[in-house]
Order: sequence, then C-alpha cells, then structure tokens
Amino acid sequence: MRKPKAGLPTRQQILDFITSSESPAGKREIARAFGLTAQEKIALKALLKDMADEGLIDSAPGRAFHRMGGVPKVTVLRVADVDDGGNVWAVPERWEAETPPPRLRVRERKRGALGVGARILARTEEAGNGWIAHPMKALAPSSEQLIGVLRGEGDRLWLQGVEKKERREFPVSDAGGAVAGDLVLAERAGRPPRFTARVVQKLGDPFAPRSFSLIAIHQFDIPDTFAEAALDEAVRVARQPLGEDREDLTHLPIVAIDPADARDHDDAVWAAPDDDPANDGGWQAIVAIADVSFYVRPGSALDREARSRGNSVYFPDRVVPMLPEILSADVCSLKHGEDRAALVCHLQVTKGGALKSWRFTRAVVRIAANIAYEDAQATIDAGAGPMFEALEPLWACWRALAAARDKREPLELDLPERRVVLDEKGRIMSVAPRERLDAHRLIEDYMVAANVAAARALEVKKAPVMYRVHEPPAREKLVALKDYLETFGVPFALGQVIKPATFNRIIERVGDADFRPQVMEQVLRTQTQAYYAPANHGHFGLALGSYAHFTSPIRRYADLMVHRALVSAYGLGDGGLNGDEDFERVGETISRLERRAMEAERDTIDRYVAAYLAERVGETVEARITGVANFGFFATVDGVGGDGLMPVRDLGGEYFRFDEAARRLVGETSGEEYALGQRLSLRLAEANPVSGALRFELPEGKGALPPSRGAGPRREIKRRGRPANIRHQGRRR
Repeated sequence: MRKPKAGLPTRQQILDFITSSESPAGKREIARAFGLTAQEKIALKALLKDMADEGLIDSAPGRAFHRMGGVPKVTVLRVADVDDGGNVWAVPERWEAETPPPRLRVRERKRGALGVGARILARTEEAGNGWIAHPMKALAPSSEQLIGVLRGEGDRLWLQGVEKKERREFPVSDAGGAVAGDLVLAERAGRPPRFTARVVQKLGDPFAPRSFSLIAIHQFDIPDTFAEAALDEAVRVARQPLGEDREDLTHLPIVAIDPADARDHDDAVWAAPDDDPANDGGWQAIVAIADVSFYVRPGSALDREARSRGNSVYFPDRVVPMLPEILSADVCSLKHGEDRAALVCHLQVTKGGALKSWRFTRAVVRIAANIAYEDAQATIDAGAGPMFEALEPLWACWRALAAARDKREPLELDLPERRVVLDEKGRIMSVAPRERLDAHRLIEDYMVAANVAAARALEVKKAPVMYRVHEPPAREKLVALKDYLETFGVPFALGQVIKPATFNRIIERVGDADFRPQVMEQVLRTQTQAYYAPANHGHFGLALGSYAHFTSPIRRYADLMVHRALVSAYGLGDGGLNGDEDFERVGETISRLERRAMEAERDTIDRYVAAYLAERVGETVEARITGVANFGFFATVDGVGGDGLMPVRDLGGEYFRFDEAARRLVGETSGEEYALGQRLSLRLAEANPVSGALRFELPEGKGALPPSRGAGPRREIKRRGRPANIRHQGRRR
C-alpha cells in the first residue's frame, strides 16, 4: 500500500486509509501513516471526533476505527444463525449503531463446528454487498439468553420471545419446572434443523405489571444485585461519623423539592437576598448535594460496582440503584430532619441572574422539608403555607436565573414525559403526560447554575473535568431537517449560524398546527447524542460553554467523579481523585451505560402503556399519525402515548401510493390521504403488554375489514423509536 502524503489528511483520505489498511487502524496508526506532527495529532483527534459525529466512522474495541455501518477488521462475533444450507451467520458482539447489525457469513475450517451462541475472534472482509468472517480463535462460550413466554400446544411447550423483533418460537427441551403462561429466562442452543430452548429461570407472570421492568432488566443485562463485598462495605461506611471539619449549615431552612414518588434525594436548595453591597439587588443561593464521595472511595468495592452500573435505572415500579440502598435511599439521601453530609455550592447571583461568584465546601445540612413539586407550586400560588417563608426567596432568586436563561435562549422542546401511576399492588391506575410546573423549572435552573459553577471552578484549578457534552448538529442532519420542514411549507436556511434559538424560532413559526409535535420530534432527532468526556466541546442545547454534571452523585457516576475532582482541587479532605482515573475511557463507558438505561426505561414505559390500553382493545381511540412508510403508518394514542402500526394492507381494497417527499399514503381511486401529523380515529386491534407493541385498524365502516378480537401477541411490529438526546427536565441534561 502506498504511503499517504504527509500533513493533516482529509476525511476521504482517512476513510481510504482505514478501509485499505491490512491491520486495525487507530489514531496512532493514522498519525504515523500520515507523518503528523504533535500539533497535527491534536487536530487529528478533533477531526476523527467530527467524523464519528457525522456518521462517517465508528470505533471498535482497542480504539481502532472503521467505516460507519462497517465492521472492524478484527472483532468478536457471535453466531446468530445456521441456515438450512449449513451456512453459519454471525453478528458483531458489540454493535451500538442505530442501524441493524450486519450479518457476516463465517467461513468454517471444519463444517458444522460452530453452533448458535458460539463466540469467535475473527478477521473480517467486505465482499460485494456483504461481509465474510474468517475465524481466528474460538472464545469462551456465552449462552444466548432469551426472555420469553411459554406457550402450550398439546403436550409440548414453545418459547415465544418478548422482543418485538423476535418472531420465531422455539421448542422447549427443558422447562425447568415452568409451565405454559410463565415468563422465563432461557438459553438457546442447537443447530438446524432443530433449535431448542432450555429454561434457566422462572420470572413469573408476564402480564403482571411488575414483570415489565423485570423484562427490561434481563433484556438489557442491567445488574440488579450487588456483590457481597460492596454490601458489606456499604454497611461499614454508613456508620462512619460525618467529621468535625464540615461547615455547619443546619440552621438554614434548606429544602429538597422532588417528584412525589422520588426514591432518593440528591439535592436541596436555599436562597436569600444578598447583603453584599457589591451585589446590590442580587441573591445568595446554596445548592446542597449529597456528599457521596465521602462514602464511596476510588478503587473500593462500592466504586467498582458504581462504575460498572454507570447510573441508576428508574422504572415505574422499582429503581435499580447505582449504590446499595443503605446509601442511596438512606445515609446519602437528603431527608427531612436528618443531619447529612453534603458538598455545597455557594452561589452569588446578580439581580440579572448571572453567576457573580461561587465556592464549594463540605458541610453538614439538616433538610427543613422534603416537598413534592406539586405542593411547592401550590404553596407559592396560594402565597401561604408552612414552608412559604423558605420558598418565597427561592422563587425570587429563580426569577433572576430564569431571566438569564431566557436571554441565553437554550433549546426549548415541549416533549412531555409519560408518567405511569401504580397502586399499592402494582396495578396501573393511569398513564398520562407528566405536568410541567414552574417548580420543575426552578429546580432545573438551580441545578444548571451549580453544574456550570462546578465546571468553571475545576477549570480555574486546571483540574480534570468530566464534562457533559452536547455538540451542535451535524450538517447531514440539518439537511434532513430542511427536507422534512419543506413538506410542511416551513422554510429553513442552511447557510445561517445554527444556535439553539434557531430551532426555537422554527417551533414558534409552526405555532399550534397539528404537526407541531412531529416537528419537535424531528428537531430532537436532529440533535447529537449528549455524552460524557474530559474534553470540553460545550453544551449546545443549553447554550453553555462549560457544563458538567455535579448535582446527582447518588445516581450518576459522572457526578461522583466531578465531586472527587472538586474535593482534590480545593483540598476538602478525603475522598478525592487517586490520580489513576482515565477520564476519557470512563466517559465512554458511562455514556454507553446511560444510553442502555434510557432504552430500558423507555421500553418499560411502552409495556405499561400497552398493558393500560389492553383493556380498550376493540375500542375506537383518538390518535395522531407519527410516521408514514410504504407498508403503513404509525400512530400514537392521544394523551397516553404508545406507538402502533396501521398496516397498509388493512386500509381497504384499493391501492395506496407512498409519497415519500410529503410523508403520506394516497389512495389511487378515492384520493384518501394518511399524512404525517394527521389526527384521526382508529380502532385498537392489539395491545401486547409483554412486547409493548400496538396495532391499529380502521374504525368500522371504513375499509373492508372486520374488527379484530383479543389482545394476543400475534402480528407484532417494532415501534419507531426516537433518540433521547435532551429531556425537557434537567435530570439528564
């Protein structure tokens, strides 16, 4: 292979090099091949990051690069299928792209040696329109596990998977004591023509609401038990005294404002008029955060567990915590009337809402009250109540912070979260959008202020920072947004400087049109995925230059690292960094684990919604079309959520033409249209709580179809997902 010219390469030169290289090509190999200087290597790192964000390349384990949608030259594969012709097909064991993983045909040295579930280290090559894998080494077996429901047929049992994409059933060779109707965890084994399933664990009733989160825990491999060493350590550290060198803030009426169903309380706030003449009309504010770094030390058993989880995972019926409950729900949780260890951010806020100064201390706090958002809002609205004197200055200071936020013009997307309300037995009482109050915005703005202060404080000390990064949208996504908006007659100029306010103007221009929710969804899809990293690229969505997560160390490992950095940088005692942390590698890991948690939470909500709607199968519901394809359209039930398919084959006897540019289906004879954003009445044909899938039909009298009956799992479809880049509340910003 001819050696490329020296100097910083172009995007195409990099793609050509990593494609033609006979060995894995990482940043070091690219720099060596192009003869880059030290300064050019810095520029190369930024260029590779841009290329990854633009969807041109992806990284493999060991930090080698390959074309996006491609496969690393050497990688671990898992055998996924052996077809009737004896051909072995494998998929990458690690695949995080939004597109389906490619299937590689494995060239076996010995025919029949590899069965489903086998793991191999293989050299890969692209051949024509497909991929070939050459096995290099057999790896330790890893049973392919399936979660499914047992179905009886005569004297035999069959396993039906709960995932929407899994349409096949497998005969059960060993039921392990489970019976038809049970939700089970099984291993798939064997080879054609007979695959079988062996039950390894009985999980219970698949239609019980509390099973929905259990499905996600197993499906996404979320660790839900702690090692004995971590549990023992948690009990031991929970008993340690708070220490005498803490600032005493127990006299201040600091309050924690959280959801009514909060399982833990990371943060609490306080504000009062500032008596500093240099800050006339301004405010003093305190954001007190649970001092988790005091209890969870680097390298400890607790630290290893927390890092392997990355974050807590929240389901309607349970939480899978990052830390054992004696810490997460008790000793570290800021509870009313209890002395608690806190890492405190002291803020000076000007009357215009700017941060004038900040400092960090370790303190002992005694929370004056734990207040639900709704109760705090009601107290302020009434102008009276038991905690009004503490809340009134908080609101006054917040109005200044809110004014500064409005001037900054961060991205504002009104995409309400669905809230599932359960009774004491775990039964679903309601599913509805979560109400958005000023109380929510107040806490969000105080948390954003503290997060900004933490990032800037560490920058002043030239200390390592785990930034929360949200980069501007890639041009390819902006082009796609422009094409999308044109279908609604909404102009969008690509030549302008793109700011968060640019997207806000689009939403304002759309106004209250029926397609407003779809436009907001598309704007959301245009954004890049937020992530954690030690290199600062700003937070586009919040319109901030420096931003780190500081306010939730009970449930986010990133915040714990920021706490440790502050403790070390400002000499606040034990529990700081130990100097061995690889911020870049940890950032990549916890970003991946965050995405896993968000997918698990979203899928579980879908299952709850399907269970809630299952009682309405056969009824007509009001819905909104959220996606259109050549095979049908997707619709969402108004006020509840839950996405389902209306297949084009069920639209009646006439032929429907798919107008891709206008995102609509048009009947060739009648001219009947089904277009994106359209509101219409549909009959709910199926609602499968186990998979979370819905299916719709036309109401009686339209088309030529009889009504469906039952809520069985047949004819399931895969819901159209959306990325969760930014939530309207500040919990994941």
